[in-house]
Amino acid sequence: MDQIAGASSPHLDEGEQGQAATHAAPRALVIHEIVRAEGEEALKRKQGALMWSALAAGLSMGFSFLSQALLHACLPDTPWRSTVDSLGYSVGFIIVILGRQQLFTESTLTAVLPVLTRRDWKTLAACLRLWAVVLVANVAGAWIFAALLTIPGVFRPDVSIALASLASLTVQSPFTAVFFRSIFAGWLIAMMVWLLPSARSARLLTVLLITYVVALGHLSHIIAGSVEAAYAVLKGAASLQAFALSFMLPTLLGNTIGGVALVALLNHAAIAPEIQDNLARAE
Repeated sequence: MDQIAGASSPHLDEGEQGQAATHAAPRALVIHEIVRAEGEEALKRKQGALMWSALAAGLSMGFSFLSQALLHACLPDTPWRSTVDSLGYSVGFIIVILGRQQLFTESTLTAVLPVLTRRDWKTLAACLRLWAVVLVANVAGAWIFAALLTIPGVFRPDVSIALASLASLTVQSPFTAVFFRSIFAGWLIAMMVWLLPSARSARLLTVLLITYVVALGHLSHIIAGSVEAAYAVLKGAASLQAFALSFMLPTLLGNTIGGVALVALLNHAAIAPEIQDNLARAE
């Protein structure tokens, strides 16, 4: 595919070569530059704009929890119920990704690539600032949405039961299990961000499939899971200590490791020689 995109063919006329180039997948270096540019843009955003976008993302992620609960309540109690209701988990991610809202797990890739490219303290400090602002605002939005779900009489009793059932699963697992599940979740979400420039018209399907796997595997996501865990706390099914230590800490560590180490570092390392060659030629 790279040959089609990068070289002309004697067997094709100019129009056909243009069609071939249009349908060819972009090179890894091009994907890296697209994702890095998104990170650069995020790092330059004013703190207020970053905060409001992240708050909106935290609120939007609540629809993953709600949509999954709505499907859960409509389905019979069978072994395959989670196979279907997991589709609802994708709704919040679709809103956030296509709506260009700021999500913490995305930034474990986008904001890290400028750090790996520039390798200076100023960029690292900007990345850490972005992480802090986005994480706090995301979690705040998650808690607000969870609080709205607890208002009496808004949802049918069976939906409330489904919400409570799904929320309880988030805060009941051991630290180690949550940690390793969250590594896989961070890995998948960051990889999804890496895939989106190649997805083109299939962006919606890409988000749907990746996040469906996260739900199907009961993998732990720091923001989607925060809505569930916060709901459990607000309903008295879990304590704040359980939220912080059994969910928040292992999930934050795992998501960050999955996104930074398994996607950002590996994908950057794969094209680092090309970046150095381009810089050498430019000089």
